[in-house]
Amino acid sequence: MEIKFKTLVAPEIKRGCLMGNMFNALGSLWKGMKITIYYLTHPSTVVTQQYPENRETLKMMDRFRAQLTMAHDENGHHTCTACGICDQNCPNGSINVVDRKNPITGKKELDRYIWRMDSCTFCNICVQVCPFGTLEMKGNFEASVYDRRLFVYTLNKYAGPDQKNLLKIENLDDRKKQMESRDIFGGPVPLSGQSIAGLEAGVFDQLRKTEEAATNG
Repeated sequence: MEIKFKTLVAPEIKRGCLMGNMFNALGSLWKGMKITIYYLTHPSTVVTQQYPENRETLKMMDRFRAQLTMAHDENGHHTCTACGICDQNCPNGSINVVDRKNPITGKKELDRYIWRMDSCTFCNICVQVCPFGTLEMKGNFEASVYDRRLFVYTLNKYAGPDQKNLLKIENLDDRKKQMESRDIFGGPVPLSGQSIAGLEAGVFDQLRKTEEAATNG
């Protein structure tokens, strides 16, 4: 059986004359110059941000991604169940969801939600795959520090049940007993004395003194 292949011929590019090309080039140049001249004569319409002079009033666009945060309601409750979907889907391993068993109910709950900003590509996958809408990318664009170990920290403010299970507890005192406070640089992070890949362990108090000295000096 003979197989015949069709030969595809690419169309020949039509080239204009020299004068036509020159007029097209001048037309393209004029389109760009019109915008420049307009902003020159209408300075109030300039959209360029005068940073850092406008640091106090500067607001980034809603789609800008700069910092991963965990949403907490007015009572300080979060909706994270420590399911680990975001941890599994993170392409760079920038998320580490540490879970534990509730000492009373025996159910799995969130202990620490650790995020590595130093290796995050802000792809937003973690926000998209979260089934509970717990995560959000904020526009806090100023994140420069004197030591990159400060880029590894805990997002959740407490360890314990999620919002749904906490609201089942009617007594407020009993509810608060289920919420164990968590600090931002506590747990298995470099500033708390534990080395992780690419970052040596350090002491936060010493680092803070170094930062203050560099800032004041």
